[in-house]
Amino acid sequence: MSTVTLSKTSSYDRTMQLFGGMWFMLLALGVAFRIGSSGSDPWPSLLSSFCLAVFYVLLGLLVITRPPAKARADGLLPRLAAFVGTYMPWTIAFFGKTDQALPNLASTACVLIGMIMMLVTIRHLGRSFSLVPQARNVVQTGPYRWIKHPLYLAEEIAVLGVVLRNPTPLTAVLLVLHIGIQICRIYYEEDLLRRNCPEYSAYEASRWRLIPHVW
Repeated sequence: MSTVTLSKTSSYDRTMQLFGGMWFMLLALGVAFRIGSSGSDPWPSLLSSFCLAVFYVLLGLLVITRPPAKARADGLLPRLAAFVGTYMPWTIAFFGKTDQALPNLASTACVLIGMIMMLVTIRHLGRSFSLVPQARNVVQTGPYRWIKHPLYLAEEIAVLGVVLRNPTPLTAVLLVLHIGIQICRIYYEEDLLRRNCPEYSAYEASRWRLIPHVW
């Protein structure tokens, strides 16, 4: 790879890190402002909003601190799927929210479970976290002993938590669309790892993707 190409790649990575980190921090700030302006809301609603704001901050920090990749998926579709899959579902939080206790408590539980799963996964993944499918190394410890994509599973549980804050037909459709986009991201990522990490073929042959004995 030429020096010019390396420079362009580094500039692209820094730009995406800055953009992604700022996006999630702005989302966290937006939720925080809503908490401040709705202090009279029922406590389940406030708890749900607080957990979501913390989750946004965590995502922002992970994006900003991720290390350089060995290889990146080529083409427009993998990048488009990554950006839509990463940014689209979290905007659901601004569609409004219910004040009912049960949906907010269920939302809080999902966001907390997703956050804990993400932290556990990141502990074993290190800082190998990206938006566009990228190859760094093949991790086989922690949750990666059982499934190949625990981070996607954690994200989907958290997205379900966001949908439960505003359970409408529109948010349900967005959830289904997001699941479809995540499946595309999984296939793109697996193809990239097969081509750039020789040890991945043996690893993927003995692991389920997301849910053991299902898929």
